[in-house]
Amino acid sequence: MGLTPTRVHKTRIEDCYIVSGDDCIAVKSGWDQYGIKFGMPTKHLVIRRLTCISPKSATVALGSEMSGGIRDVRVEDVTAINTESSIRIKTAEGRGAYVKDIYVRRLTLKTMKYVFWMSGAYGSHPDEGFDPKALPVIQNINYREVVAENVTRPAQLDGLANDPFKGICMSNISISLTAKPKKVLWNCTDIEGITSLVTPKACDLLPEQPKPVDCAFPGDKLAIEGVKLMTCSA
Repeated sequence: MGLTPTRVHKTRIEDCYIVSGDDCIAVKSGWDQYGIKFGMPTKHLVIRRLTCISPKSATVALGSEMSGGIRDVRVEDVTAINTESSIRIKTAEGRGAYVKDIYVRRLTLKTMKYVFWMSGAYGSHPDEGFDPKALPVIQNINYREVVAENVTRPAQLDGLANDPFKGICMSNISISLTAKPKKVLWNCTDIEGITSLVTPKACDLLPEQPKPVDCAFPGDKLAIEGVKLMTCSA
């Protein structure tokens, strides 16, 4: 069983070992018109020192029910073993809101179908009342310091044709492939961003920068990081 933080503010998840048939951590904030109307985002979320095993799902999923918005999520020092993907973004027409200001660093990945996975057409809906013109904003997504081995495809990145995912940054990433990788290693549509020191070379929509770049990770500390956990005994 994984964790599903939904509409949370100033939350810290750390030192967890999760084996799951679904996403190890699924970050959510509401579904379609209901999430838009309620309007409460998930924000200021810290996830660190996580070990995940999930052969059919993600280490950390953002969405697909993200219609209240997801902002300022910081993921670091994560190990995933025999897991379908690392950080997955899932959304669709009708979701509205945003997934933005996502910061990821120091991932160790072993036996993965995908390292990077973004889906703009994760299209299930609770009913027919959703607004297809409510398009999600996906922007400022940062990954750095990633080492992955035994990978089938480095990336499957699919934005929306009239709503591209923007501000994707990947730096200092080394991916070694399985003996039988996919023919197209980086499958990218409707995205915009950059890469720096990434192997194997990314798709043309994520051009390698002529000079090394470090993708962003905030230097400040969120208030929740200063809260000390207390040990209680009977």
